[in-house]
Amino acid sequence: MTPPPQRAQPHRTNPLWVAVGFVLTGLGFLGLILPGLPGTVFFVLAAAAFAKGDPRWETWLLSRPVVGQMVQDYREGKGMPLRAKWIACACIVVAVSFSLTRIPVLAGQVAWGLVALFGLWYITLRVPTKRE
Repeated sequence: MTPPPQRAQPHRTNPLWVAVGFVLTGLGFLGLILPGLPGTVFFVLAAAAFAKGDPRWETWLLSRPVVGQMVQDYREGKGMPLRAKWIACACIVVAVSFSLTRIPVLAGQVAWGLVALFGLWYITLRVPTKRE
């Protein structure tokens, strides 16, 4: 007895993940033009969201000239260029410094400061430095 022919699985999309991917992609493109807003982080997250929502959109994002290379470098563990690390850390320090004065509760200020310290630690010690 011959087994029945295999049918291709229908392609399923998850509209919520696709929507999240587009929002993150938009933030990523804003990060490419606005100083102080990191673009790479949003593109990496967008690629992950598209991978869960619809792999065709992930392929589209990875085929973008600058964006695709940034995401591929991150996925391959190549890390960030040293200049990008400096900029990211400076942006964290500036943003947190300005926003701490706006948080009226001491516990909130401490929590926000800890988030900043975690971000600085992660970027400087956990993310590899890409050698150009």
